[in-house]
Amino acid sequence: MKINHLMQICKRRNTRICFKTGINTIFWERNSPITTSLFGYIPQFCPSGTWQLVGCTMFLITFDHQYQSMSITLIIIIITVLVSITAFSNGKVFNDFIFDPPAVTYDKQWWRFLTCGLIHADYGHLIFNMYAFYMFGESVERSFIMVFQEKGKLLYLLLYITALFACLVPTYLKHRTDGNYRSLGASGAISAVIFAYIVLNPLQKIGLIFLPPQWGLPAFVFGILYLVISSYLDKRGGGGINHSAHIFGALYGIAFLFVTSYLLSDYHVLEEFMQKVRFFASRYS
Repeated sequence: MKINHLMQICKRRNTRICFKTGINTIFWERNSPITTSLFGYIPQFCPSGTWQLVGCTMFLITFDHQYQSMSITLIIIIITVLVSITAFSNGKVFNDFIFDPPAVTYDKQWWRFLTCGLIHADYGHLIFNMYAFYMFGESVERSFIMVFQEKGKLLYLLLYITALFACLVPTYLKHRTDGNYRSLGASGAISAVIFAYIVLNPLQKIGLIFLPPQWGLPAFVFGILYLVISSYLDKRGGGGINHSAHIFGALYGIAFLFVTSYLLSDYHVLEEFMQKVRFFASRYS
């Protein structure tokens, strides 16, 4: 499937292009993210080789065949939903998959770091997590394809799987012999994906579910508040929520993207992130 956006070019200077969609003026250059799409919706990436100039007044952006196959995000959601529903009525699956620190310590059941992300406490827990994952995951997966090209899907899957493990390491170290502690859910890995989105789109508005986007906060501001509130709730304790997994999942998502983009891509994620945040701050200084 190819998606073509035709846009009027206002100015071209070296490799940077300024053009209008009729709604927003956009600055774009090779290997940089487009800050908004034709309708001001989800940011996209357009690396060298995927665009061409049509005539002298129009700009054609083509997203290629990499979107033909089912997304990794959707595959993960389907698997997680099927396993979670099975575990709701099958105590053996539930007990074998849940994160149980003493079972890891004494019985070496390391797989629980990963399998606990496939089960959830109830339908509400499952629906909320998968909704959040779908809302952010599809965009992050597309961005990974554009940043890392042919390695994009593999690295996106690697981010999710390794985040399941990384987000629980502090929890394990704290409760390694605690027979009363168990944890489940994909929230830590989803936090990693959400914060990868925030790094890639720091000025995109994020708000509460079902509220209009214009009521949201810039993504990087939302991320800071999320970490502050989660840290407070983690220190307070109680509530039956593993806030530590959310925090360390988020931090892992940021670190993963910075490191992999530095090593495997010409697109400088950290530099672009700082540039956008400085631009935002300059408007209020």
